[in-house]
Amino acid sequence: MIKNITVYCASSRQLDSVYTGDAEALGKMLGQRRAHVINGAGNIGLMRVITDSVLSSGGTVTGVIPKFMVDKGLCHSGLTNVIQTATMHERKKIMADMSDAVVALPGGYGSMEELLEIITWRQLGLYHNPIIILNTNDFYNPLLEMFSRAINEKFIREEHARLWNVASTPEEVMELFEHFTRLSLPL
Repeated sequence: MIKNITVYCASSRQLDSVYTGDAEALGKMLGQRRAHVINGAGNIGLMRVITDSVLSSGGTVTGVIPKFMVDKGLCHSGLTNVIQTATMHERKKIMADMSDAVVALPGGYGSMEELLEIITWRQLGLYHNPIIILNTNDFYNPLLEMFSRAINEKFIREEHARLWNVASTPEEVMELFEHFTRLSLPL
């Protein structure tokens, strides 16, 4: 059963409503399912939107945040639980260890770096749970095209294209969760 879901997402304040709408909708669905979300504890951007939506819909949220970010006032004040870390590396490891699945919403350098690292961990057998890319507004199309090129040019083995799944809507994310609870993961 997928209960603990790590969510990678943007902390930008200047996002189009299509992105905030999907984050809010996904958060509501996760909250109604009584899911436990793990994220970077941010109090701005999609991190705040999904946290607020999960909490207001009945779910719980653990934020994992390095102390230097807490000191800058970047930690959401309404989280169910906060785990402070010394480093970003420690943060990412804890977030992965706590999760039954990862969902990557659109985001900047940090979100993309987290997504690529967790895919790599899965490839290396260090992470065994589902990874879902929420491709709101075709945001991740250029990255997915790069993955395809890397596969076509033999930088990535073809079977490793199954390390992640892509959803276009929050509803598709939830359908994939149901799929994974019924079937064993590929690889």
